[in-house]
Amino acid sequence: MKVYAKTIPQTLPNWATTITTCADLIEVEINDGHPDFQSLLEELETEIEPGIMGVKAEDLCSRLGIEMSNPYLYQLLEQAQTLISLIAWHPDYKQLLDLGYSPDLNIADAQTALTYLQWELERNR
Repeated sequence: MKVYAKTIPQTLPNWATTITTCADLIEVEINDGHPDFQSLLEELETEIEPGIMGVKAEDLCSRLGIEMSNPYLYQLLEQAQTLISLIAWHPDYKQLLDLGYSPDLNIADAQTALTYLQWELERNR
């Protein structure tokens, strides 16, 4: 699991590693299978919505001393479009399609949804 932050503490737990650091973004990889991380998740778990248990990102980051990055929505949409394109052309994805994988919604649907959201952002600027 990756977390993108503005700031992080000098010392991270042994299950978290800084991957990249640039002026306004720090990429931290979390070994979400590590027992210490799992214990932290169990400790922070709350009812997010009626009947839905989970951990709020805000609570996790607060405990770790991480200030989350909050990029502009348009930047996130561009990144998501790039990732979806990479998935669409990935050999493993193509192999799944060849083996008969046919979800109700597909990569093109995701790309279309993101495009509509980009258009709405531009229209409301």
